[in-house]
Amino acid sequence: MARSFRPSDRESKLLSRIESSQERARQFAIGQIKRVVEPLSGAITMKLIEEKLLVTTSKEQIEEQIASSLQKLTRAEDFDIDYQTSPYRKIVPRPNTISLYLTAFVVEQLINHRSIDDIYGSDKEIYTCINRQVAKIIHR
Repeated sequence: MARSFRPSDRESKLLSRIESSQERARQFAIGQIKRVVEPLSGAITMKLIEEKLLVTTSKEQIEEQIASSLQKLTRAEDFDIDYQTSPYRKIVPRPNTISLYLTAFVVEQLINHRSIDDIYGSDKEIYTCINRQVAKIIHR
């Protein structure tokens, strides 16, 4: 007969602490977005264009789209965030939620914007570019 695995109380408490600390860190990072929407959206847009991952006719419109996506992220439910980012969770071992959300936005929705000519690079390259800017501005 197969044995059922039941973690001990000590293991359960440890797992619970890890999960709650990760959730607190996620909520703290999302809360930080509210104060840095403008500089973050500008920095992400510039880097995507500079690294030739995004070709556009209007930098300002793309910056506005990214800013509105960041605003939407601050109001989104956990389920909505998880649903949006689920196809991209395996890009890197420990992804940043904000960077993952913006990567999903760029790859799935921004590509259809009228001022976007094309998006180049892999999902991982786009994630890496976005994550560098998020790490600079949010984790100061």
